[in-house]
Amino acid sequence: MNSREKLVKFLTELSRIILGITFAFSGFVKAVDPLGFTYKIQDYLVSFDLPGLFPLALPAAVTLVVLEFSLGVFLLLGIYRKPTVRLAAVFMAIFLPLTLWIALKNPVKDCGCFGDALIISNWETFYKNIVLGVCAVVLLRYYPRIMPLFSVGSAWKAGAYTVVFGFAFSVYNVVKLPVFDFRPYHIGANIPENMYIDPAKADVVENIFIYSKGGVEQEFTEEDYPWNDSTWTFVEMKTKLIQEGEKPRIEDFQVSALAYDSLLQGFVAGDDITQQLLSDTGYQFLMVSHSLEEMNKRHLDDFRKAAGFAQKKGYGFYCLTSSPVDSIEAWSARHPAGFRFAHADERVLKTMIRSNPGLLLLSGGNVINKWDDSEVPDFESERGEELLKAKGWKMNFWGKLMVILLIFIVPLLLVKLEEFKGKRSGLPAIKKGYTKKI
Repeated sequence: MNSREKLVKFLTELSRIILGITFAFSGFVKAVDPLGFTYKIQDYLVSFDLPGLFPLALPAAVTLVVLEFSLGVFLLLGIYRKPTVRLAAVFMAIFLPLTLWIALKNPVKDCGCFGDALIISNWETFYKNIVLGVCAVVLLRYYPRIMPLFSVGSAWKAGAYTVVFGFAFSVYNVVKLPVFDFRPYHIGANIPENMYIDPAKADVVENIFIYSKGGVEQEFTEEDYPWNDSTWTFVEMKTKLIQEGEKPRIEDFQVSALAYDSLLQGFVAGDDITQQLLSDTGYQFLMVSHSLEEMNKRHLDDFRKAAGFAQKKGYGFYCLTSSPVDSIEAWSARHPAGFRFAHADERVLKTMIRSNPGLLLLSGGNVINKWDDSEVPDFESERGEELLKAKGWKMNFWGKLMVILLIFIVPLLLVKLEEFKGKRSGLPAIKKGYTKKI
């Protein structure tokens, strides 16, 4: 093998690894939270003025996640080289110009390409896609040089299992809470800390004062604006961003209580209870439903029991929703539960928990535990107090990751072992091309 052949081989393998790892990682972390990816797709649909396609967002999210993860794994395993490389190239041909448009127009804060696990800017996403696009071009030219890890007879098993695993893992994380929670409301997170940013690291801004004199407007800074000159008339003040700084992980957590007015026979705006919820060192249960109209009511009795338990123990219990007051009143009439309602932003509620409804337990601003609607415990049982704090599997990040990797890798190793035994046994099928590489 001459030096040119070695260079081509090196570039081919390097491109395969870079593209494969990126696709597999991106697909996996989005499969951890398909609903989060769904909300991101809905953001894009809003920017394209296509809200009517919202019902297709979840199926599209799961499909894209499984496809991206599978393509990444196929590249790493070297199977189905030609169709895999072509599909990956199509991906890049679509997303490279799309991410350029996103970087220029900035319709969303981040593209969501790595979910909440790794947030990068829109321009960083575009630069990343340039690198991946180059890798895709290299593989389009030299894909026959990719070394496959499975033969023809085994490749379909490895490929089928990869697709099934990706789909099953995605569906599980839709039905249940995500196995891994990368959001700022994860168990163990301190909400006030995530709302704080060091002033030295915040945005650097300049206030611009616009005054008018003789019909002519002029801009002034804080140092020279004519505050004591009556010949100038103040028009407005603008804030100019000088240098963008860091942003707190939580920017818009605000909760306003709703009080029932017996005279008006309806709910009215109450006090802002944000600081009360975050500073109370006792337990505060937050039943979260971003939309009461879309709530899954199958386990509503479990939330009623949790509210009763909280009342007996003197703990706080609020139902947080972004539904309008009229909807809250109509829902309460249909499902009398005696919940205390409070208003919060829809995006915040969706970020807090990927379940409608879901249940969070706070203490001193710390997230003590979270449950989806199907997992709300019976707190009135003998072990009620023990069930409040998260422990064991919920808190073991590396343990969960290891189990998931084993569930994925072990079957692939068994397929490879079966192939190896087939070669050793010298089966006729193998001699006739069973081990041909694809």
